[in-house]
Amino acid sequence: MLTLVAATVVLSGCTEFKEPISADSKGFWNEFIVWPLVSVIKYFADLLGSYAWGIIIVTIIIRLAILPLMIKQTKSAKQMQEIQPKMEELKKKYASKDQETQQKYQQEMMKLMSESGVNPLAGCLPILVQMPILIGFYHAISRMNATPDAFELGSFFMFPLAEPSIILAITAGLIQYIVLFTGPAMNNSNPQMKMMLYIMPLMIIGFGMVLPAALSLYWVIGNLFTFVQNLFIYKPWRKEDK
Repeated sequence: MLTLVAATVVLSGCTEFKEPISADSKGFWNEFIVWPLVSVIKYFADLLGSYAWGIIIVTIIIRLAILPLMIKQTKSAKQMQEIQPKMEELKKKYASKDQETQQKYQQEMMKLMSESGVNPLAGCLPILVQMPILIGFYHAISRMNATPDAFELGSFFMFPLAEPSIILAITAGLIQYIVLFTGPAMNNSNPQMKMMLYIMPLMIIGFGMVLPAALSLYWVIGNLFTFVQNLFIYKPWRKEDK
């Protein structure tokens, strides 16, 4: 998680994120990520009458496009959750820290994952795919905001999209908490997963308080999409039936 945050901070400073954006902007990042996002957002904004709806529609399109990867990631996380008791047994069985015991532990762990059909790297690809999109959104919104004559972002209800919104940031954080609670963190005894249940929402709230509200809106819509996905895959209401 710290690596992803660091990558976001570094990449956000790699291009002219406060300079105007247009079809004439040069460079791979501008031509193939930022400007296409700006163009699609503007298209739906012109079609539906506001940039808020443009951002919402583009967010849904992106989520639908990466849905197969997200489902694979979610199912892998669910499988990891299901074999967690067996993993804890192996951890206790090979508690000794000597090299030979730890090698056996790693072999048994990989065997368990292979037999259970679990790919520990399955969760990486969706993250790698989403990071350029998230950073691209940050650049698109920031640079659209830097050219007010061409792009008037307007508001979403009472929230100006070009300025930070504490309410939207908190809303995004709360929905992120619900997503994690109804997903991988549900019934998971892993302390790192439990910690993520609180750290991720706080991080999103923190970022949302300093970044344009348009990004918070992206997080809100994206997390609502993931919440519905979790309902179908994890079926959290079954927890109450037990």
